[in-house]
Amino acid sequence: MSLAALIFDVDGTLAETEEAHRAAFNQAFAEWGLDWHWDRALYARLLDVTGGKERLRHFRDDWPSEPGAERLASEEAVVALHRRKTDIYITMISSGAVPLRPGVRRLMEEARAEGLRLAIATTTNIGPLEALLEGTLGPNALAGFDAIAAGDMVANKKPAPDVYRLALRELGLEAGSCLALEDSRNGLLAARGAGLGCLITVSAYSEGQDFTGALAVISDLGEPDAPFEPLTGLAEAPGVVDVPLLRRWHDAARAAPCP
Repeated sequence: MSLAALIFDVDGTLAETEEAHRAAFNQAFAEWGLDWHWDRALYARLLDVTGGKERLRHFRDDWPSEPGAERLASEEAVVALHRRKTDIYITMISSGAVPLRPGVRRLMEEARAEGLRLAIATTTNIGPLEALLEGTLGPNALAGFDAIAAGDMVANKKPAPDVYRLALRELGLEAGSCLALEDSRNGLLAARGAGLGCLITVSAYSEGQDFTGALAVISDLGEPDAPFEPLTGLAEAPGVVDVPLLRRWHDAARAAPCP
């Protein structure tokens, strides 16, 4: 079965967005008068929980002694605080202040030129997704993808495979004809749970995670003047991830599926 589509995660994969997310959470906390500050170490732990509202609930429940935790006792309060955080985040990224990671734009353009279809499978919601894509790829960037599967479209977020299964349904393709591009263990588990081979480009917050089962683990997609660094898996000598290389990795994965 030949390669027909690439399915991209967003946060950490298309762009290093997590610091913007963290800053937006902290600003929202300050506006609400909450004496909370998520530093990098704490936020790295909280990223094990996918989804912003889910992360807030987890923090409220697992750190109940934090001042003001009782203010998030109701679901309405969680939703309202997360809505404010999302508004702050969208303002941050709409201007293009958070750039695409190395090689992302280049690979997308090459894939389209080679006849591959492109899709998104993300735990983020449509609003922040659209803001990021338009801030980096330009107006109407969503229209450049053949399928969009976002967190507010499915019942369960990653590591559940729901968003990948939705993307496959929208594409009308089988998992064996697609590759997922991810940056985290939760994303890898989601992709593999849907039957997809998965390439990992390690991000700032995912370094050191267990990527057993990934097709390859690399530093990023690479640019001609800044090659990627192969870490584990089927990665070849440093260079750029282009369509011919993805086809070779895909064929190898089909011949010897990852565990």
